[in-house]
Amino acid sequence: MKYCAFLRGVNVKGTNMKMADVCQVFRDAGMKDIASILASGNIVFSSDKSAADLKIILEKAMSEYFSYEAFLFVKSQEETEAFWNNLPFEKNENLHAYAFVGIPGVENVLMEEFRKAAQTENEKAEIVNDIFYWQVPKGNTLESTFGKVLGKKSLKDQMTSRNINTFEKILKKMG
Repeated sequence: MKYCAFLRGVNVKGTNMKMADVCQVFRDAGMKDIASILASGNIVFSSDKSAADLKIILEKAMSEYFSYEAFLFVKSQEETEAFWNNLPFEKNENLHAYAFVGIPGVENVLMEEFRKAAQTENEKAEIVNDIFYWQVPKGNTLESTFGKVLGKKSLKDQMTSRNINTFEKILKKMG
């Protein structure tokens, strides 16, 4: 089965790693058909194991190799396709759209945080099929009130986000 591992906190705030090294860790952990997409920690691979087992195996391997507390989400190809296919926003060259990969229920936590945050013009959020989507004007991602909320330590082990265009690149690599 084809999967994508979404690593959290890669190549930000001092956690730097080369994707070639990450791919080698996945290879050494028994994964097949490994490829990285962008330097933000998106690894496509194949395995006969379940996503739950893969999460445990890969977090342990990454933590040991890179000497940090690895955290990642493993999604099947079908689950990864859902992030792309369910985007509720129209494409707009002036806006970024993000989808959030996380634990069950995190979409509700994120929506609650979004509703409490001050929004800029054209900033909006929606939940579609248990996936939280966020649209924000380009240049405001990190400066927006909600963008700052995403850095909370309490959310660290619950989710990670990707620009919707990243999902398109991942799906092309998955075939």
